[in-house]
Amino acid sequence: MKQDLRALMQKRKAESSKLPNGHEERFANKLEAHFGEKNNTKQHTFYWLKIASVAVVFMAIGMFTFYSIAPNKSTIDGNEIVSETAVQTVSNKMTLGDISPDLKKVEDYYMAGINVQLASLQINNDNKDLIDGYMEQLDELDNEYAVLNDELNTIGPTEATITALIDNLKLRLELLFKLKNKLKELKNQNNEQINSIQI
Repeated sequence: MKQDLRALMQKRKAESSKLPNGHEERFANKLEAHFGEKNNTKQHTFYWLKIASVAVVFMAIGMFTFYSIAPNKSTIDGNEIVSETAVQTVSNKMTLGDISPDLKKVEDYYMAGINVQLASLQINNDNKDLIDGYMEQLDELDNEYAVLNDELNTIGPTEATITALIDNLKLRLELLFKLKNKLKELKNQNNEQINSIQI
């Protein structure tokens, strides 16, 4: 019953490597029958779906643009009246920059200075408590600025409101400069302590 496996495997390879006559033709015919006609109709359908989806997207963009650009008006007895939603969206967008170009320059100057100072802060374990204290004060000033901005939108631009908004921006920038000075003092104290320990 013992047989040499090598001899069996060589015999089997010789038998199985030869394909039956006409196998390749039958296989190609089956592929063509199965995928040939259906594949073309699927591609054709997919092509029209692409066109339809592009058309829907363009229509949606067009409608969105039309409704966002067109004025929001209502008519009562032939007279045009601006609706309350249009007034609210306009009033919600009013800032110092909307009042005059000079005020926009002032607002941009202070906001840029505030952002630069905030971006340049380097927080570590030694100064975290100090920075957190100043950040709480900045948050209070931010909240006050939001209240003043709401007042500007509801009441309208008054000299007192505009002055208060500008003063708020000044205070925030001054507070950040004070924080920078305190951080420098803290860093110098730490360096002096390290130098005195090393001596």
